Amino acid sequence: MDSVSQIALGSAVGMAVMGRRTALWKAALWGAVAGTLPDLDALVDFGDPVRNMTYHRGESHALFYLTLASPLLAWIVTRVHGEAALFKRWWLAIWLVLITHPLLDTMTVYGTQLALPFSNHPFGVGSIFIIDPLYTLPLLVGVGVALASRRTDRLRWNTAGLVLSTAYLGWSVVAQQQAMAVARESLARQGVEAQQVMATPTAFNTLLWRILVITPDAHLEGFHSLLDDGRDVTFDRFDRGTALYEQLRGHWPVDRIAWFSKGYFKMHERDDDVLMSDLRMGQEPYYVFTFRMAQRHSDPVPLERPEQVGTRPDLERGLPWLWRRIWGEPLPPPR
Repeated sequence: MDSVSQIALGSAVGMAVMGRRTALWKAALWGAVAGTLPDLDALVDFGDPVRNMTYHRGESHALFYLTLASPLLAWIVTRVHGEAALFKRWWLAIWLVLITHPLLDTMTVYGTQLALPFSNHPFGVGSIFIIDPLYTLPLLVGVGVALASRRTDRLRWNTAGLVLSTAYLGWSVVAQQQAMAVARESLARQGVEAQQVMATPTAFNTLLWRILVITPDAHLEGFHSLLDDGRDVTFDRFDRGTALYEQLRGHWPVDRIAWFSKGYFKMHERDDDVLMSDLRMGQEPYYVFTFRMAQRHSDPVPLERPEQVGTRPDLERGLPWLWRRIWGEPLPPPR
């Protein structure tokens, strides 16, 4: 999730655990700090764009390592504030703040390597977009009111924010399963041989879902709003570049993206370049995580250091379409 959401969640969890045992501002501050720490790996250059993408949310998001770090951070907090008697409570608070960060990230589609060092599997539920105001606003309001109010029951606002935001995550999973059910019904009616099917929310909401389908030689993209009148999904078909993939298979960056994307990728040529895109984040033809993997001569020549050449959608066209499509208008996506 985005940094604001993680800061808000960290503050809310810190305040909920510490309660009135310490000043609320201390719990909120250290919760925000600990809630930010795992994402500092984004500042590390691992050597090239593919490594930077696929090593992000790695060790710094692993539950095992975060658990090991929590007592040290709790000791620092108690030393700073002279609250040694509250060490165990601070330890619990810091630990919960640290581990809820990657658990929240796991709800997005990106891929969070929770189980390192035992497994490097990139977990991703994919039921919530990386920025969703309906998740973040209850946390911000709950924390803000609890800090600003002088009432004795002010922590109830923080608790309410946590409950509402967590309930929204639960709703996102229910909505995702509904979208998946509609997608599978449509594919079955259309006789599509689907190898993999995924439903991810479009930007800032959990009503309009992007359906991504992998077939033996192509990928399909369709959209379904929970407010649509019918249960039919119109799919557009796109070539996946399977021949290009076979030619470049064995090149580490190509294999790495194929693994990290869990097979949701495409390869294509642009001018003399061979590009590879992670299909999970974006929509046709705009993908942030697109990499220049090779140059075309008689055969593709792999690049030693891939380059990120991703593109973002045109917001002037995309946002009006998004708003109208959420409400069930059967509009084709902007291409």
